[in-house]
Amino acid sequence: MPGSRTGGPPAQRPVRRPATPRPARESGVLGLYLRARRGWDRPLTAYYLIFGGSLLITVLGLVMVYSASQITALQMSLPGSYFFRKQLLAAVIGAGLLFAASRMPVKLHRALAYPILAGAVFLMILVQIPGIGVSVNGNQNWIAVGGSFQIQPSEFGKLALVLWGADLLARKQDRKLLTQWKHMLVPLVPAAFMLLGLIMIGGDMGTAIILTAILFGLLWLAGAPTRLFAGVLSIAAVLGLILIKTSANRMARLQCLGATEPQSGPVDCWQAVHGIYALASGGIFGSGLGASVEKWGQLPEAHTDFIFAVTGEELGLAGTLSVLALFAALGYAGIRVAGRTEDPFVRYAAGGVTTWITAQAVINIGAVLGLLPIAGVPLPLFSYGGSALLPTMFAIGLLIAFARDEPAARAALAMRQPRFGRKRGAGGTGSIRSPRRWNTMRRRASAARSSGER
Repeated sequence: MPGSRTGGPPAQRPVRRPATPRPARESGVLGLYLRARRGWDRPLTAYYLIFGGSLLITVLGLVMVYSASQITALQMSLPGSYFFRKQLLAAVIGAGLLFAASRMPVKLHRALAYPILAGAVFLMILVQIPGIGVSVNGNQNWIAVGGSFQIQPSEFGKLALVLWGADLLARKQDRKLLTQWKHMLVPLVPAAFMLLGLIMIGGDMGTAIILTAILFGLLWLAGAPTRLFAGVLSIAAVLGLILIKTSANRMARLQCLGATEPQSGPVDCWQAVHGIYALASGGIFGSGLGASVEKWGQLPEAHTDFIFAVTGEELGLAGTLSVLALFAALGYAGIRVAGRTEDPFVRYAAGGVTTWITAQAVINIGAVLGLLPIAGVPLPLFSYGGSALLPTMFAIGLLIAFARDEPAARAALAMRQPRFGRKRGAGGTGSIRSPRRWNTMRRRASAARSSGER
């Protein structure tokens, strides 16, 4: 081999790798579809959808609570930001619960199922004791905790049914007992009926409907046969019909479906009709934030059950469709988490939380649109009410924990998160240490390089 001009050994040049042809870049509608499809299939898609969607819904809800509640607060001789401050406090506490739930292991979630159920049942019993329970709008489902703060224990009953039902069904599935219908129904259905009875004693049929939807969702995920599922549904429908027939207030709400005048015969449909008026006057982009007319005493419960109507009036069709899209993304992410896991508890709990939030959003929005009877349930994460916000944010924390617990998601998070730790060094305590690399991807790439490659 000939030497170099300086007499030294010849310089070794790195071997050039043959150029690999790059794949043709997709263009047009097909390329956009393929890129979106690859984005949806990424391991962290459900995690980002749950976290980002719930955050946007909560922040937009705070803005709309402040806008929709000002007039109501002033009419009650309270500061204009009174309801907003209470909702903001509940959101801060709920954020702490969300963070705690998202960092808890699955075993701790399962351990909390029975204490939460026992606490919810105890509080719902206290509601019916004279002097402790408080009646609001004809429903005695509240407990005064001091000052102007009240809690609604039935809202925590939703979370209790989800966690306890998921743990119960998971244990029975591990023992291969769900193939027998008696093990599928007992004690899940009797316990759910006990919670429904405690709620219906206070007259809150809206929360009872949500609890029934959670029960059906758990049975569906457990693989209940069609005839068994239809039987439970028939019993619930008959009981619901009896409860509606025996209440003049519930019958009046049912008769207001499709009403276009506030006084439809002997029935007063003021709230339902003015909710439609608010949506109709919003147009495409709304009248502007804070410029609602219906909240000036025309629309009852503008900041709670009918906040979606005020959103449509102030933000228009664009604002309402944005809220619908956020709830749709949240529901899709919950279904994805439940469908991709191998842990039966995670599947039942994620499915129960998704059923809870989706069914409550559909019932609330359907009532505002005049498609469903007014059930008196708030819009999850959006309407005013700390008792509804706290357990819902804890449930969102459950979904985030389950989404993070997927093997592919754990690996992706470990790749992206910088690791801060002690510095390494080859010597003792007095030697110079090199800082730890932040990114595991860079560490792998450096280890794969040869000594002569730059």
